[in-house]
Amino acid sequence: MIRVGQGFDIHRFSDDADRELVLGGCPFEGERGLDGHSDADVPAHAAADALLGAAGLGDLGEHFPDTDPAWKNADSLKILSGVADLVRQAGWSIGNIDVKVVCERPKLSPKKHDMERNLSTAAGAPVTVAGRRAEGLGALGRHEGIAAWAVALIERPT
Repeated sequence: MIRVGQGFDIHRFSDDADRELVLGGCPFEGERGLDGHSDADVPAHAAADALLGAAGLGDLGEHFPDTDPAWKNADSLKILSGVADLVRQAGWSIGNIDVKVVCERPKLSPKKHDMERNLSTAAGAPVTVAGRRAEGLGALGRHEGIAAWAVALIERPT
């Protein structure tokens, strides 16, 4: 049996000058960080969301609530790894995850391979990342935040 899940995450930019921008486990020095309870790593959150959806295991808020101080400023790669463990415990294997990150900046290409490596290690399966621009349209185009969409394929022997 094969199942597919779609994930999504979005965070606005923070007004905290000390907040670090982390995408795919990579810090982007000199860029504004994102607001969030954890480190607000949108590609990691979208990938985890896609896995949970594919396996029918609820959503990130159920497993990692933003009301739980244990997840305050948490490394989202650990969240993704925890979700991957839940998916495997439910009897599924992860085929792959594809993530699209939508932002006007930063440019992702210099860190794309590092992001893919970090996310793949956390998920225990291949993860691909591509950056897309909003071409100046809407909140993302006005540099108000960053969003990511992900698709995950999981399999279970029949």
